[in-house]
Amino acid sequence: MVRRATREDLPAIVALLVDDPLGATRESAGGADGELTAYVTAFEAIDADPAHALVVLDDGGEVVGTLQLTLLPGLSRGGALRAQIEAVRVASSRRGQGLGEQLFQWAIDEARRRGAVLVQLTTDASRGDAHRFYERLGFVPSHVGMKRTL
Repeated sequence: MVRRATREDLPAIVALLVDDPLGATRESAGGADGELTAYVTAFEAIDADPAHALVVLDDGGEVVGTLQLTLLPGLSRGGALRAQIEAVRVASSRRGQGLGEQLFQWAIDEARRRGAVLVQLTTDASRGDAHRFYERLGFVPSHVGMKRTL
């Protein structure tokens, strides 16, 4: 079941972020609540803003996946609303079971329900398996994304 994330889900969500080759180098699951402070602050900002939806995939009380959906108003495309999908993770032990597709179907349906005309995402250039998955879901590599660390 896909449901809105709660504060209590944070340790499981952070664990999913860490359980990833790229996330392992930039995230910290921490053991004490103090080590989750930045994540709590971010969660509270996301949760308070109706343009964002942080969700988890809950399998009988176990968080096995997560993603963030953000609605972006813009002037281009005739003032179209876009939906951005970020921070997609499925537990490594549960990959290949259709869970990622379930998360994406929820996100696409929710974006459409909220009036978005397109769904977009960025993905690290090194994630070949993810690129094939996204293309299988109908995403097209139409743009080159760029980032600058601040």
